[in-house]
Amino acid sequence: MTVSADPKELLELATRLAAEAGRALVRDRPRDLGVASTKSSPTDIVTVMDQRSEKLIIEGILAERPDDGILGEEGGSRAGTSGVRWVVDPIDGTVNYLYEIPMWCVSIGVQIDGETVAGVVEVPMLRETFTALRGHGAWLNGEPISAHSAQSGGQPVPLERALVATGFGYAAQRRAVQGRIAAELLPLVRDIRRAGSAAIDLCSVACGRVDGYYERGTNPWDIAAGGLIVTEAGGRIGGLRGAAASVEMTVAAAGGLFEALCEFLEERSADRDS
Repeated sequence: MTVSADPKELLELATRLAAEAGRALVRDRPRDLGVASTKSSPTDIVTVMDQRSEKLIIEGILAERPDDGILGEEGGSRAGTSGVRWVVDPIDGTVNYLYEIPMWCVSIGVQIDGETVAGVVEVPMLRETFTALRGHGAWLNGEPISAHSAQSGGQPVPLERALVATGFGYAAQRRAVQGRIAAELLPLVRDIRRAGSAAIDLCSVACGRVDGYYERGTNPWDIAAGGLIVTEAGGRIGGLRGAAASVEMTVAAAGGLFEALCEFLEERSADRDS
C-alpha cells in the first residue's frame, strides 16, 4: 500500500505532533531539570526533555508513516524510502526552556524530495501555533500572517528603521565576532532583539513582529519550518552572496530590507569566526 504524501495531510500530522510534544514539555518538565549532556561546547546543552520530546514526535511519525525519513536534532535520524523527510527540532531554545523563559518552541518541517512543503512552529508558553503550506500561505493560530510589518503600514522598511533579531553561537571565538558585528549594526537600525530561538525569530519576521533576522550557525532543524513560514508570509530567506540559508549564514526579511541586511553582513564578512 502506498502512503499518501499530500502536503496538507503532512501538515496536519506535524501540527498534531508538535502540539502533543508542546503539552508534554509543559506538563512533564521536572522542577529540578538540569543539563543531560552538552554538544559542541559547554554552553550547547541538551536536557532529558529534548530527548523525550524528539522520541514522542518520531514515534508518532513512524506509527503513521513507517517509510518516511527523519532528521532529528538529538540524533533520532533515519533514512526513508518514501521521498518524505521530517526535520525535527524537539526544543528550539533549550537554554530558555531550562531557565523557564517562555521563548522556546517545537519545530517540525516536512520535505518531499528535498523541498520543504509544510511546517509548524509550536510555542506552548505563548499559546501560538505558526503553520505554513507551500503555495498556500502561512498562519498564526489559523489566521493569515504577513511579513510586511504593520508598524510600517505594509511599506518596505529601510535599515535605519528596522527592528532586527539575531542570535549567537556557542563557541567563544564565534561569539566574539558576532558581538562585534552586532555592535556595528546597532547604531544603524532601530534596535536589535535576541530571543534565543531561531525558529521563533523566523516566525517573528513572518508575522511582522521584527523586520529582519540574521544568524550564523543555524542548522536544518532550526530553519526548515520557520523558513517556509517566512516565504509563505511574503518574506525572503537566504544566505550571503546569493547562497541558500545554511549553517554559514541565514538572513530573513521582507522587501528591500533583505538586500540591505545582506549587504551590511557581506561587507563585514559576517560568515566567519575570526
